[in-house]
Amino acid sequence: MTTEITRRTALPALASSLLLAPGAAAAQTAPASSAAAPQPASPPPPPARLTLLLDWFVNPDHAPIIVAQEGGHFARQGLAVRIVAPADPSDPPKLVAAKQGDIAVYYQKNLYLAIDQGLPLTRIGTVVATPLNTLTVLRDGPIKTLADLRGRRIGFSVAGFEEIFVGTMIEGAGLSTRDVRFVNVNFGLSTALMAGQVDAIIGGFRNFELNQLAIENRPGRPFFPEEHGLPVWDELIYVAHRDRARDPLMRRFIDAVDSATHYLVNNPEECWRMFIAGPRRELDNELNRRAWRDTLTRFSLSPGALDRNRYERFARFLQARRMIRAVPPLDSYAVEPVPAVA
Repeated sequence: MTTEITRRTALPALASSLLLAPGAAAAQTAPASSAAAPQPASPPPPPARLTLLLDWFVNPDHAPIIVAQEGGHFARQGLAVRIVAPADPSDPPKLVAAKQGDIAVYYQKNLYLAIDQGLPLTRIGTVVATPLNTLTVLRDGPIKTLADLRGRRIGFSVAGFEEIFVGTMIEGAGLSTRDVRFVNVNFGLSTALMAGQVDAIIGGFRNFELNQLAIENRPGRPFFPEEHGLPVWDELIYVAHRDRARDPLMRRFIDAVDSATHYLVNNPEECWRMFIAGPRRELDNELNRRAWRDTLTRFSLSPGALDRNRYERFARFLQARRMIRAVPPLDSYAVEPVPAVA
């Protein structure tokens, strides 16, 4: 809990310039000590409460949020934010759509599908402003280029994007999804690749799975989607219910993570200590230390800013591949929070 100390400066009494009310002449001879004592300042209003639903368990992708909480940035915006890690990672957008949570950490690429399915969600900010997703093979394996994927098995965790991502990436190598086989390995991407159950994985994050493979002395060879035909996207974003998108509380929330992000990039070691403090001590391991280092340059330094072209371009990409029925009007699913009141 952050306690705010308010400094007050007393002004000297200007007795000679007091104006007396009619009939109060007798009070001119009263001693100065009889003057009314100043009234105490009004207590500050209680903080506004928000519930933030993460996309997954706490990890370095959430560094700006943890720094905003531990460093007092939420408190300085008059917010008390409850941070909740979901039991099921598919729940947060549904809960926000049902108004059972205020804000969720979500994925830009998934937002279009949610909108297409009728969920009343709106992007209000960005957490990670670059893609993290990769198509990865083992560096010492037989696959050196995308063309080498012909006839190979590609592991994935969550169905939905694996075919269009891989299909787009291998088009330039003269292949199609008919030339590869997809295997659902649940959430064991790195394990399946190292064990030889699959020849490649799609959906592994470049700040996590690549580091996990390196720690196990099985370094990976990544192919980056944005270098092989896919338009650039924001990996992680903040979403709110459409009815709350222009609520001034959303601006206060974004301003808090904005200042926290700048503090984070200026003071990464101090913020790492915040991150692993208290109940998060178990996160102090080699994988998270490497992920922390590799994620610092990927956080949005202007989390409230909206790149309209980026969002509209990715919508057209999904519509062209029949992932969504139509390109929705941008303002119906992505906004910048309303300006703060001076």
